[in-house]
Amino acid sequence: MEISRKTDYALRMMACLTQNDPELVSVKQAAEENGVPYSFARSIQHDLVRAGLIESIRGSRGGMRLKVDPHDVTLLDIVEAIQGPVKIATCERSGPNGAMCGRVHGCPFHPIWNGANQLLIEYFGSVSLYDIVYRIKFPEVTEEYIKERAHVVAHYPVLEDEE
Repeated sequence: MEISRKTDYALRMMACLTQNDPELVSVKQAAEENGVPYSFARSIQHDLVRAGLIESIRGSRGGMRLKVDPHDVTLLDIVEAIQGPVKIATCERSGPNGAMCGRVHGCPFHPIWNGANQLLIEYFGSVSLYDIVYRIKFPEVTEEYIKERAHVVAHYPVLEDEE
């Protein structure tokens, strides 16, 4: 999985809104402070509004601000609002006409990709926007962290066709 430039910019803008919460921040200000091209910032603003993460107020004194508590929104929420579901492999849609890969049932790598995907989802979901912006919590990916979650990787998920 790759974090897109758009997602990186969205994270920067969300950090800016968190630091200025509950004040309104213009799209122009957020773009300039974070090195985001203005037209791109407008597109990101639209996506974040649609996801329910920010609200946008029109007018000369308008701007945008968080619609959610930064303690409650996770890195996962923001990434998925911009990029869609977190996926490191495309097993579910790499077959003909976007169907599941025909090799998935016997593929020795499928459970590895599923486990790694679950670890990534858990990790991104474990840290809030507030934690990141104010450097409260940065869960370190240690050997211990991985061992604690080994059950995720060790379990081969049963697919609907196998039951």
